[in-house]
Amino acid sequence: MALRSGRHFLQIPGPTNVPDRVLRAIDSATIDHRGPDFAQLGLGVIEGLKRVFKTKSDVVIYPASGTGAWEAALVNTLSAGDRVLMFETGQFASLWQRMATELGLVAEFVPGDWRHGVDPNLVESKLREDRQHQIKAVCVVHNETSTGVTSRIGEIRAAIDRARHPSLFMVDTISSLASIDYRHDEWDVDVTVGGSQKGLMLPPGLSFNALSAKAREAAKQATLPRVYWRWEDMIRANQSGFFPYTPATNLLYGLREALKMLLEEEGLDNVFARHARLAEATRRAVRAWGLEILCLNEAEYSNTLTAVLMPDGHNADKLRSLILERFDMSLGTGLGKVQGKVFRIGHLGDFNELMLAGTLCGVEMGLAAGSVPFKQGGVQKALDYLAASS
Repeated sequence: MALRSGRHFLQIPGPTNVPDRVLRAIDSATIDHRGPDFAQLGLGVIEGLKRVFKTKSDVVIYPASGTGAWEAALVNTLSAGDRVLMFETGQFASLWQRMATELGLVAEFVPGDWRHGVDPNLVESKLREDRQHQIKAVCVVHNETSTGVTSRIGEIRAAIDRARHPSLFMVDTISSLASIDYRHDEWDVDVTVGGSQKGLMLPPGLSFNALSAKAREAAKQATLPRVYWRWEDMIRANQSGFFPYTPATNLLYGLREALKMLLEEEGLDNVFARHARLAEATRRAVRAWGLEILCLNEAEYSNTLTAVLMPDGHNADKLRSLILERFDMSLGTGLGKVQGKVFRIGHLGDFNELMLAGTLCGVEMGLAAGSVPFKQGGVQKALDYLAASS
């Protein structure tokens, strides 16, 4: 295999680039996970995560992918046969719905076009129809990674309140946490699901549940089986900084370093502003190319990724393969219903203006090399915006 000079551009919407200093932290010697040094580590990362979720309540850390945190959210709060209200905003919402069904829940899956987020008015309407309060949970993906669409969580919370419905409110923030503003307590979310491999700038392997008091109370009545995922075991051990089973010690080292970067050095508000600025530059490039953004509602544009529709007769995966072969850059593939129809540009995590410029150059060169009909000048539009907004 021929040597490739330069760096590989990993521009999928997760896993994202891991900063060198986080990698160096992970490379530290493993310590006794029952000793005093680990207790200090455990307490520190839990408190830091509370600041990221914007909560004063409990946050649980699992050695698992985000899929594990999905399951933990459901099995800790619900019982077989319970109804849950879910919304088809893309591939990951569909997978969460499939999991709910396989766990024995009755998932009412509201169909969607994969180009819009959850409609708060529709949430209110569905809950008002449920006069017997049979719906036990409303489950929403905040930022749908397969489509680049962000649902308006605060407005959905207001819709639930207007309906005066007692259902739990669960939100997946796997591709938005630490990149897009999220407020667990203010938006009165009962269970928030998160993962390590996107905005938190870590490798895959950690996932999270942020909890409300209402969710913990629901867990006392829930009867779905759980052992590994049981919140109470985790919370009890976490009070002294420990875990009920072997934790991912070295990933926790990396998490501590990432939290320092996000909270103490850059600051979350600055992190959100950086993501918003780079996302807008990306969208300006796409429009200048004459291509279409998959998300149709500007109020729901994602600041962590942009899904771009290919012109009719052109395959997104062929373009992605060409760009990888020619320019050593990985773009996100289309998933589910949009497979072959879109490519996804990830612009989140440890990411800056020069990295975005290189990414957009790779896309523009790839479009030309692949004979995809487009207009030149997208990169320049993005650079003009970045210069004017600096």
